[in-house]
Amino acid sequence: MLLAEVARTWREVAATTARSAKVAALGRLFADTDPALAPVVTTWLAGRLPQRRLGAGWRALAGGPPPAGTATLTVAATDAALTAVSQVAGAGSEAARRRLLHGLLAEATEAEQAFLTGLISGELRQGALDALVVEGLAVAGDAPPAAVRRAVMLGGSLGAVAEALLARGPAALAEFGLRVGRPVLPMLARSAASLDEGLDRLGPCAVEEKLDGIRVQVHRDGERVRIYTRTLDEITERLPEVRRAALELAVTSAVLDGEVIALDPAGRPRPFQETAGRVGSRLDVAGAHATLPLSPVFFDLLAVDGRELLDRPTEERHAELARIAPAPRRVRRLLVGDPADPEQRAAAREFLSATLAGGHEGVLLKSVDAPYAAGRRGAAWLKVKPVHTLELVVLAAEWGHGRRAGWLSNLHLGARGEDGAPVMLGKTFKGLTDALLAWQTERLCALAEVEEPWGVRVRPELVVEVAIDGVQRSTRYPAGVTLRFARVVRYRADKSPAEADTVATVRSYLR
Repeated sequence: MLLAEVARTWREVAATTARSAKVAALGRLFADTDPALAPVVTTWLAGRLPQRRLGAGWRALAGGPPPAGTATLTVAATDAALTAVSQVAGAGSEAARRRLLHGLLAEATEAEQAFLTGLISGELRQGALDALVVEGLAVAGDAPPAAVRRAVMLGGSLGAVAEALLARGPAALAEFGLRVGRPVLPMLARSAASLDEGLDRLGPCAVEEKLDGIRVQVHRDGERVRIYTRTLDEITERLPEVRRAALELAVTSAVLDGEVIALDPAGRPRPFQETAGRVGSRLDVAGAHATLPLSPVFFDLLAVDGRELLDRPTEERHAELARIAPAPRRVRRLLVGDPADPEQRAAAREFLSATLAGGHEGVLLKSVDAPYAAGRRGAAWLKVKPVHTLELVVLAAEWGHGRRAGWLSNLHLGARGEDGAPVMLGKTFKGLTDALLAWQTERLCALAEVEEPWGVRVRPELVVEVAIDGVQRSTRYPAGVTLRFARVVRYRADKSPAEADTVATVRSYLR
């Protein structure tokens, strides 16, 4: 199969807003795909790389070669080339990756270059996320979409399900059930603007602490324990304290969902990056454990002693969790049986206030009768957490890739330092509509002081309001802090740079 066929489908999917047309286009492509290539093609069109990380981004793509005149690249050759890039390591690796990527791009047509650039930079943005790819697979494999969706959720791999379905038909989906030791895509939560809104939307629910930790899925089978991240990477060897906690549970086998978090001596969460750094470290695990132990806290139970609980109601799963795990190993929660009762609603507000006072992110509201919808961001779980906003100065902007090619997209943001000069805090391209992209490209080009290969440095005259989930320490930026999950809310034409927030204000959000 030629890469050009994939790029053509990507263009077709991106060009329409009709869900049925997107699914039909994907279905046609998948029906013509060799099952052996299905893991690559489906993963690409879901906006990801099978290699996960190449160690290269837009810098390695900048200044690429002119496009080829004829489409000759195959899917297999392209995947092999990207695998070669991902395996580069050691001295001179950045230059080597750039050389390999430019060699690949030299063989690609203009349309193929656009597809590859968007894919590698993470800005494919064709609207064909996993849900649509699953529906396209169902069309190609003549299978019920719900059956394909469940197989992907429980199999933990879109590509593996795609290959099996296209090779052996709908009957192959039965191979993908919950199995201890094989990670399951986690259930995700939507957002609610406030606690009251969430209670009104869900009705009877449990209100749980939302910890600022790292999501983990723990599988125990006898004395064997395996631990996975939310992206299904295995990290068992890095978390000996989680393994010990799992072995202390009153079970023979279980699959648990939870978080690990670093706590200070008073029981308050330490800064998120300390937890993340400890979980991410592959070196001196014993030493790291001694200096920064992590506490596992479980909030759901997917299977226990040979019984699958995915389809059981929230409260039944929690009752089973409470039976096997002591209170210190369970997330704190409050049951709100009747949100219309003023006393129960007041208790929920007090629970939220106490959770925030304890240094945690907010709360999760969970419908009492909802099943565990693995891999889905359903309406049965709602997260409520305070959103902070800052007014910052735009210092520079990077040219976009893929669908955003030709627009200035990624904004460099700064706050006022002690001397009044802006100090860079981080970047974001989130929250930008097409109209806003077009406006800011024109405006920032007019303010450009220096043109760079990657974008422009501008006069610090524009103030933008951004929403953030918090602030964390960082050695990467001169202020010593950076923004967590920043997204653009609006430009503040009514504000001058002298009215932007200060670095001191930003630092006040450190927990």
